[in-house]
Amino acid sequence: MFSSVKEKNSGFSFGIPVLTTKPSSSNGLTTLTAAPTTSVQPAFGTTTLTRDDNSEVTDSSETREPRPQFTFLGGQLKLESPWRNMDWTEEQKTSLMETITSYRRSCEEVPQARVLLLGPVSSGKSSFISSVQSVFNGRVTNRAMVGSFSSGFTKKLQSFNIRGKKGEDHTGLVLCDTMGMSEDGITGLTLHDILSVVKGHVPEGHKFSPDQPVSASETVGYVKRPSLKDKVHCVAFVVDASKITTYPKGLSTTFKQLRKHISDLGVHQVALLTHVDQVCLQTAKNVTGVYESRTIQDVMGKAAALLGMSTSYIVPVKNYSSELDLDVNTDVLLLSAVDHILQYADLYFQDNAPQNKELKTALDL
Repeated sequence: MFSSVKEKNSGFSFGIPVLTTKPSSSNGLTTLTAAPTTSVQPAFGTTTLTRDDNSEVTDSSETREPRPQFTFLGGQLKLESPWRNMDWTEEQKTSLMETITSYRRSCEEVPQARVLLLGPVSSGKSSFISSVQSVFNGRVTNRAMVGSFSSGFTKKLQSFNIRGKKGEDHTGLVLCDTMGMSEDGITGLTLHDILSVVKGHVPEGHKFSPDQPVSASETVGYVKRPSLKDKVHCVAFVVDASKITTYPKGLSTTFKQLRKHISDLGVHQVALLTHVDQVCLQTAKNVTGVYESRTIQDVMGKAAALLGMSTSYIVPVKNYSSELDLDVNTDVLLLSAVDHILQYADLYFQDNAPQNKELKTALDL
C-alpha cells in the first residue's frame, strides 16, 4: 500500500497567481484578489511514492525535461524572457530610418533594390507597403486599394518607391506588389508568371490573368533581355498569422516549389508574418509584447513549416489598418522588417558583383 505521493520540483512553473479572499470595505462582500508574491508551481520531475512504513519508491519514468517558464497574462501565455531582443524607443526608430534612407547598393549599375512581395490574397502585402510609406511620411496613409479589385487583391505589377523622411529623395528600396498567389491552383498568380517577374521580363503595370500567361509574343512591353536593374533582388513572402492553420494544404507545396525555383535564380528570400495583433490579445494592446508571446512564437513555427524555411528568416509585423496616428512601437517593428529585407537584398548584389560573377563562372567551368 502507498499512503501518499510526493513530487520533487523540477523548476517548471506556470506562475498562476493564487486567489485569496478579502472583505470589501464598501459593501461587505467578499472579493477575490491576486497575491502577486505567491504562485502555484506544479512540478514535473521524479515522483516519489511513500509506503506506510515511510520507505520511498522512486518512479523514474515520471522524469521530464524542464521547459521554458511562462506566465498567464490576460488569458494568454507570456514568456519570462523575449525570444528576440528589440529596442522599443524613439531613438531606435530614428536609427532604423536613417539606416534605410542611407542604404546604397553594393552594385553601382543598379539604382535601387527591387523587393517582390509574394503571398496569398489578403495576406497584407499592400498594407505592409502602405504602412512603411506611412512611417516615412510621418502620418498614416493607405494606398492598398490603388490598382486593386474590390475583393482585396492587386491585379497589376506595381512598384512603390520608399521616400526618405518628409518626402526627401527616394531611398535605395523599391517594394513591388502584384496579384495574390493561387491557393487553389486555378486563380491568382501562377508559378510561371512569378518567375517571369523575378527574372525581370514583366513590365511595370502589366495586368496579370491566369488565362493569359506572360510570354514574349503576347505580353506588351515584355523585356526580352532584362538587365540587373530589371530583376528582383529579394523576395519577401507574406503570410497572415490568423490564417496559418486554415490555408489549403496544397499551398505549402506551392511555397516550397516556388522557393526552390527562386533559389535556383540566386535570389534570397525572407518572410513577413502579418496580422500578429489578431492572434494575440496582448500584442494587439501593446506591440512591444510580440517577442514575449508564446502564441506568436508558436504561429511563427507553423509559418516556418508552411513556407519550408527557418524561423530566422521570418519577422512578425503589425500593419496600420484602422489607426489614424502613428505609433512608435509599431514603426520600430515595421522598420526592423524593412532592415531585415535589405540585408538579404544586399547579399544578392554581393553575389552578383563583377568580381564574384567572374569567380563563379571560373568555378563552373
